[in-house]
Amino acid sequence: MSLLAGIHHVAVIASDFARSRDFYVRILGLRVIAENYRGGRDSWKLDLGLPDGGQLELFSFPAPPPRPSRPEAYGLRHLAFRVEVLEAVIVRLQREGIVCEPVRVDEYTGRRFTFFADPDGLPLELYEVPRQVEP
Repeated sequence: MSLLAGIHHVAVIASDFARSRDFYVRILGLRVIAENYRGGRDSWKLDLGLPDGGQLELFSFPAPPPRPSRPEAYGLRHLAFRVEVLEAVIVRLQREGIVCEPVRVDEYTGRRFTFFADPDGLPLELYEVPRQVEP
């Protein structure tokens, strides 16, 4: 038996809080759970919810250093979102001017996926898991 029950949240630090808030809320459609300004840190903390109960915490801090993405380094590599219909999400992102990489197929699972980036260049993945039809 695993000691862990699941992933509760992922934290992201934004260079431009308003721009990233718009991206995650308006474009990706995440639900705002709570939004708080932390005066002692001159920092915003935005808690966002996904339909499956997972959460994303979006933070701002004064002058955070950029995250190196290339060449790839050890540590957290990317954040993947599960979607039911990959093309529908890609079309919606493209309407917002967001570029998605060509769709690829996971050689081990046969599932389709693509990558795109958030406003700070954080690599995000869309991983297609179609809804199971109940008999």
